[in-house]
Amino acid sequence: MSLRPLHLLGSPVLREPAAPVGGGAAVDAEVRALVADLFETMRAAKGVGLAANQVGVARRVAVVETAETESFVLIDPVLVEKEGRVKEEEGCLSIPDLYADVERAARVVVEATDEQGARRRIEGTGLLARALQHEMDHLDGILFLDRVGPIKRRFLLRQWEKSREGQTGYLKEVVPESAAKA
Repeated sequence: MSLRPLHLLGSPVLREPAAPVGGGAAVDAEVRALVADLFETMRAAKGVGLAANQVGVARRVAVVETAETESFVLIDPVLVEKEGRVKEEEGCLSIPDLYADVERAARVVVEATDEQGARRRIEGTGLLARALQHEMDHLDGILFLDRVGPIKRRFLLRQWEKSREGQTGYLKEVVPESAAKA
C-alpha cells in the first residue's frame, strides 16, 4: 500500500470518463493494489470517498468509507435505483476547501464488483448515498461543481483560482497523519 498524490481541479484526468475494469476475473493483483492505495490515500486525506481518476488512474474503481463499519469497494459501479431528492453541502479532495450545496438522490442502490471479484448490491441513504453518487460522478468525469448553478460555479471557480495564485501543477501530495504532526 502507498499514498498517492491527489489530482486537483484542472488535471485532465478528472474530466476523463474512466475505462471499465471488466468482469470479476479482471479484478487482479493490480486492481486490488489500487483499491488498497485508494483506501490509504483517502484515510490520510480525511475523505469519505476517492475515485481512481483522483489519483491519476482512469479506471472505474472507487472506494467509500462513511464510518468504520461502512467501507465499500466500487469496481465498475452502476446506479440501479434512486429515489427522493436532498440538497446538502459537499466538498471534494480534488478541490480542497471549497464547498457547495448539491442536490442528489436521497436513496440509491448501486451494483458494483468488490476487490474479490464478486458483484455486490449497496443500498445507501444519507452520507452514504451522497458519497456513492459523488464517486460515481468522478468516474464519469463529473465534478460536484458541475452540479451547482452557473453563478455559484463562477464564484467557486474564482475562489479556487485565488487560492491557487502562485501555485503550479495539479498534484497535491498526501501526507500521513503521523508525519503531519512531526
